[in-house]
Amino acid sequence: MKYFILTVSGLMLLVMIVVTLNQQNSEEVVERQPDISNQQGNQKQSEQKPEQASLYAINNEMISYTLQNEALHITYNQGEEWTEVPIEKDTLFNGEYNENKQELIEGSYILTENRVAFLRTQGEGVGSKPVLLTYSLDQGETWKDVIVSELFPPLRFRKVEFLDNQFGFAILSGDRTMSFEYHQVFLTHDGGKTWEETATPDTQSLISDGGFISESTGFMSYGTINPVNPDLYVTEDSGTNWEKAVFTIPERYQEVFVTAEIPTIEEEHLTVLVNQGPNGDYQGGKVKGKFVSENNGKTWKFQSEVEPNEAE
Repeated sequence: MKYFILTVSGLMLLVMIVVTLNQQNSEEVVERQPDISNQQGNQKQSEQKPEQASLYAINNEMISYTLQNEALHITYNQGEEWTEVPIEKDTLFNGEYNENKQELIEGSYILTENRVAFLRTQGEGVGSKPVLLTYSLDQGETWKDVIVSELFPPLRFRKVEFLDNQFGFAILSGDRTMSFEYHQVFLTHDGGKTWEETATPDTQSLISDGGFISESTGFMSYGTINPVNPDLYVTEDSGTNWEKAVFTIPERYQEVFVTAEIPTIEEEHLTVLVNQGPNGDYQGGKVKGKFVSENNGKTWKFQSEVEPNEAE
C-alpha cells in the first residue's frame, strides 16, 4: 500500500511538471507571434497619401492666389483660408504659352472683393477650343462658366477686365504665323453672363495690349517684333469702327518710343505711356514717353520722359 501511494504521488508530480512546462512553452509562442493588427494598421498608414504642403500666396496682397499642388486656390485674407477654384490648372495656360506656370498669365484673370474671374479654354489636345470665363461674385461660394468664344484657335494673347458691375471686355489672339495673327474683341453689358463679338482694327499684326476706358472708347495696340512707331487704334462706338491714332514725336525720340500702352483718363484729357519695345536701349531701355490727347485719343503729342519708378 505504501508503494502504491508513492507511485501515485510520483505520477501526479510528473503530470504537474509536464503541465507547467507546456504552459511556459505556450506563453513563449504567444509572445513570439507577430502583432498582425499593428502591422495592418501600419500598412494602411503607409498607403495613405502624405499631407499636402501648406499653401502660400503668390504675393502679400489681401486677395491673392496660389497654383501649388497643381490646383488653383484663392484667398481673401492673406492665406489664412483658401478656396479651391473648380477648374483644371492646364486650361489656364493652353495655347502658345511657355512661361512660368506657377503664376497666372497677366491680364487673364480678375481678383477683387466682389468679382473673381479666370479666362480659360475647354477641352484637351491641340487645335481650336471654346474659350470660357469662370467667375464668382460671392467670394468662391458659387461658380459660373460662360462661353466667351464658341471656338478659337490656340491662344497667344488673352485679357479680361470689367469697368463696373455690368460692362467688361475680353481680348483674344491666336493662330500666330510669324508676325501675324488672328484676334477678336468681345464685350459684355450684363456682368459677364453673355458676350458679343465686336469688330477689330483692320490689321493682323501681333497685339501688344488692348482695353476700354469706357463703354464706347477703346484702344488696341500692336507691334511686338521690332516695332519702329506706335501702332495704336481707337474706337468711339464700342468697336464698330476703329481709327489709327496719330503720334507727333520729336526727332530725338523717333524709333525710341515705339509701343503704346493703354491710355488712361487724366483730368480733362487722355494720357498714354509709350515704351521702347523689346529691343529698346535708350537710357537703359526702361524710360517711357508720356503723350497727351485732347481729342479722345485720335492724336497724341509728346509731353515728357517718364522714369521707370514714375511709370509704375
